[in-house]
Amino acid sequence: MYQLTIPLEENTGLPLYMQICEHIRAEMKSGAIPAYTRLPSTRKLAATLAVSRSTVQLAYDQLLAEGYLEAEPCRGYYVADMEGALPFAGMGHGRGGETEEPGEAEACREEEDPEDNGGEALSSIRGDGRSSCGAAGEGQGSVMICDFSPAGVDLSCFPYKTWRRLTKEVFSDETGRILSRGMSQGEPGLRQAISEYLHGARGVHCEPEQVVVGAGNEYLLMLLSQILGKREPVAMENPTYFQAYRVLTALGHEIVPVPLDGQGMRADLLFKSEARLAYVMPSHQYPTGVVMPIARRMELLSWAGKRDGYLIEDDYDSEFRYRGRPVPALGSVDRQGRVIYLGTFSRAIAPAIRVSFLVLPGELLKRYRAVCGFYACTVPRADQEVLARFLNSGSFERHLNRMRNVYREKKEKLSDLLCPLAPDFRIHGDEAGVHILISSEADMSEEEMVIRAREKGVRVYGLSHHDIGSGAVRRSRGTVIAGFAQLHLAQMEAGARALIQAWKPQPVRR
Repeated sequence: MYQLTIPLEENTGLPLYMQICEHIRAEMKSGAIPAYTRLPSTRKLAATLAVSRSTVQLAYDQLLAEGYLEAEPCRGYYVADMEGALPFAGMGHGRGGETEEPGEAEACREEEDPEDNGGEALSSIRGDGRSSCGAAGEGQGSVMICDFSPAGVDLSCFPYKTWRRLTKEVFSDETGRILSRGMSQGEPGLRQAISEYLHGARGVHCEPEQVVVGAGNEYLLMLLSQILGKREPVAMENPTYFQAYRVLTALGHEIVPVPLDGQGMRADLLFKSEARLAYVMPSHQYPTGVVMPIARRMELLSWAGKRDGYLIEDDYDSEFRYRGRPVPALGSVDRQGRVIYLGTFSRAIAPAIRVSFLVLPGELLKRYRAVCGFYACTVPRADQEVLARFLNSGSFERHLNRMRNVYREKKEKLSDLLCPLAPDFRIHGDEAGVHILISSEADMSEEEMVIRAREKGVRVYGLSHHDIGSGAVRRSRGTVIAGFAQLHLAQMEAGARALIQAWKPQPVRR
């Protein structure tokens, strides 16, 4: 068994369990901890580091979810074989089923000493990212009653009947056309449908020739890396969509973290950087929910023009806005060809659809065809045809309208259920998307919020999971993320009750 000595600092702003995660992750990447090495049990490592066992358990859970560790039932935790693998496995931001969230794969329990038979048993999680909903078991932490994962979608609303009909129509063509090799950029019919959708729903003016279809954002970021050059530094919002950060880092890009303010990425600090590329989420920043106003957008476009650079606009979650008018995409006001638009259907339809797309400016389209035009499209031709018919028939628009209503009702219900937390806690970040933020207005740290919730059988996710760079973002209070898309009413009610019991001071009875 490998012995771990980890230097922990109390006042860095980074929770202890994240410090443990980062240390183990770095040791694995450097080769100091070889593959298949068994790690200490949570009890032993907690004793070594003089921290709570829950702190170590949270760190191991995180590494399990990221794919760095493997759990063998009743034996313990082992270092995964990472050779030749990009670290793409799911992680804290967990958006829309693109990846798994922490807690979606766990051991039944690790091997412990005989006197530890009363230790915590871990929950059973279904493959769609939803926790199994069992008896509360309050105070024991033995049964997971609610997982507020931000990764889920409500699959009960998937238009199965329509999708089956369209699939049958596609395969009614027995000429073999649909089974032959398609175009590398994606099928013309789907690219036409995407360009029309973007024009009507997001205000983006583009030709079908500018659209490149691929299986997931990770693949498209790899294409972009080859188009733009693997040595190019990339500025990213901090905190940010962590999966994109991990992919770009794994591809060899230097990442330049740029702090956020109330209007999004700080343009003044971006101008001070050496980067010529910036990855931004202006319509609904993940995970903070900040919506970038037009003045800040124009500042970023000005930066891109002066640097001869590009803005990679991740427009994720833009479909689900609950207050005010829809916010047009940054690409809608780009007149210089400086915005690379990145979109996906994973959240809006279902994670298994695995269809994402890029809209490339003219110069980059030429470079794509010269550098990457020989790659085959990674989305099956039949799947593209079904999706194109789904868009063209109006079924997608009807589905989106339905899901907006479903998620709005869930968001409002969860906010109402958590009202008793006020004024000690603040609910915010709920204008769009399928998660909310819960911030302590007192002195409760993020780590304490996560641990207390876990002890009551509830999973919430720390905002610090999305911090990038050498140091954590300085925050005056603890903040956690709570997703609601995949939850049923009974789960939300049970989870909210447990959070109130975990966090809200209870009056002393006499």
